[in-house]
Amino acid sequence: MRITTSMYFKNLYSRNNAVLSNDIYDLNKQIASAKKIQYASDDIKIYTETMRLDNEMVTLSQVKSSTQNALKFADQTDSTLGEFESNLLRMRKLLLNAANGSNDETSLDAIAKELREIEKHMVTLANTSINGQFLFSGSNIDTKPIDEDGIYRGNNSNLEAFSGSGSRLGYNITGADLFLGEKGLVQRSISTNVANTNLIDAQESLTKNSTIRDLMGDMDDVIDTINDKHFFYIQGTNSLGESFKEKIALKDSDKISDLLDRIGDFYGNSPELKVVDISINRNGQIEIYDKIKGSSKIDFHMVAATDFSGGADADVNDIDDLADGESDYSKILYASSPALKPDLFVKEFIKSGLESANGIPAIEGALYDRVAFSISGSNLTSSVAQIVKTTNAFATNSTKLSEVASGASLDGKSFVFEGLDVNGNAFSATIDLANAGSTFSIGVNTYDIYTVNAPRVAVGADDMTYKQLLDVINMITTANLPAGATAGDYDAATLDANLRGNAYLSSDGKIGFKELGVATTKASISLYDANSSDFSVGADASVMRFNANNAITLRDPKTDFFKTLDDIVTAVESYNLYPDASSTSMRQIGIENAIGVLDDLQDHVFRAHSKAGSQSNALQTSIERTKMLEISTMSLRSDVLDTDIAEAYLKLSQLELTYNAMLSTVGKISKLSLVNYL
Repeated sequence: MRITTSMYFKNLYSRNNAVLSNDIYDLNKQIASAKKIQYASDDIKIYTETMRLDNEMVTLSQVKSSTQNALKFADQTDSTLGEFESNLLRMRKLLLNAANGSNDETSLDAIAKELREIEKHMVTLANTSINGQFLFSGSNIDTKPIDEDGIYRGNNSNLEAFSGSGSRLGYNITGADLFLGEKGLVQRSISTNVANTNLIDAQESLTKNSTIRDLMGDMDDVIDTINDKHFFYIQGTNSLGESFKEKIALKDSDKISDLLDRIGDFYGNSPELKVVDISINRNGQIEIYDKIKGSSKIDFHMVAATDFSGGADADVNDIDDLADGESDYSKILYASSPALKPDLFVKEFIKSGLESANGIPAIEGALYDRVAFSISGSNLTSSVAQIVKTTNAFATNSTKLSEVASGASLDGKSFVFEGLDVNGNAFSATIDLANAGSTFSIGVNTYDIYTVNAPRVAVGADDMTYKQLLDVINMITTANLPAGATAGDYDAATLDANLRGNAYLSSDGKIGFKELGVATTKASISLYDANSSDFSVGADASVMRFNANNAITLRDPKTDFFKTLDDIVTAVESYNLYPDASSTSMRQIGIENAIGVLDDLQDHVFRAHSKAGSQSNALQTSIERTKMLEISTMSLRSDVLDTDIAEAYLKLSQLELTYNAMLSTVGKISKLSLVNYL
């Protein structure tokens, strides 16, 4: 085959010129733009990797922005909790000063005034906000967490910052944890609040070695070592949430320690194991200390009776029979009692200022759970928190009564619900619980308490919820009863009742009722176990309590921050070192007990502060890590996409040399003639 000049040109120049020109053009574009590619079509692999890294950069930017905002929130929380701790420390110093016994009332007033100012400042701290967002409202950041009554209005939801794919970091402390949280290591302690003195020898204080005669008094100088003449009526709840009710009889010669041991037996004490410690303080008050940590269940009530006429009026099975006795020992001693039974001494150990549920005059200290709800304006509130036995959590609308009640089943149990409705009319109703179907009766009418879901039938005793109980309370108190016996009639009455009133469970598990549209309600209510007053042999204890004239709480695992602060200040304002039912604030805890309570609050806030600090550290670490990842990603992106200018220039120079060499070769070939072959 004959090789022509055109064949040389086509194979040597035309093909290589196109390739080299494109390579030179590409390198010039890379040098000019500093990018390896301009379009996806230039290099799909580089484009895909670049887009992936760009997305990673966007994600990291979002993470950094989210965590930086969260860190500002967390740092402010950290700072605010530091102020909480400083204020609590100042309160403790003031309490120690108040407790030293050397202050007169003027000095205590000054201390109480400063404590109140600190309390107000702590409400302000609780309502701290940053950029219009309240720190302690949970996710409800637009709502002020603590209202003017010291009630928490936020929720218990945590705020979380986006910290990466499938990863989030919490950055807030909710008011539900801080102001209503639980201190799992604290052990509940309770106390009677009536001061008791030695009635035989006023110069001697009551101790555990004092006799029952010293505690209850006597009309002669004979110490009876044979006959049981002093009777103690005791009710309460143990650490497991199980109720007890007992009547015990003691002699003159028995010791107070014998009484305390018997009470301990009711809580489950044995020679091998003590579940509670029981003592009598120098004020003659009985204190009970739960040795099980994290339980808020123990409760206590006691009233005692002695018939100094030698009769049997003190030994009764129905505690209501004590209502005709005399609670003032001096009136018995000096024969000046106006009581129907002037020789029947009824000794009170607990007072709460609560009235009899049914309006019948009675000795207050003899009442336990048959007392009316407290009234404040349009609100009625109970005093006993409903606590789930297994978890120690406050009950909610969906909680079953059986999860709170004592005993294995509520089948066959009954509650009495009585008082005045919103129109001021008296009512008395019975709520009968049965697994075959629960009902409530008022007057001659009986109504089923219906289930919510189909089939609509009367709810079983052990399945009845607090919401169903609250609906019954609301219907009766607002005087909106079902017009008939059907589920539709029941639902209509429930809806009508909701327009007039609201029966509810508070955040701390207490039953309340609010009449709507009025400043002051005419209603008054009480709710209690039907056999509450029965102390006959074998009588069951009350399975549930909703309101009570019970022992006051000195310490408890559950926190109600601002109520506790108020109790602490009230103790100083009352001038009492110990609880004193004779003071203006009958259920104040006393200055010495307030110190221990404040210690619990300090520990609670310290733990919350530690959590806030750890959140800040985690967020700061996340930000630093994100910055490092940003740098690493940017570097990797640069490696993938950016042009190495020096390398590109070197390649360009090489291509130019190659191109020039090719042109030179082509030029020489194109000049060849026949002479060159000779």
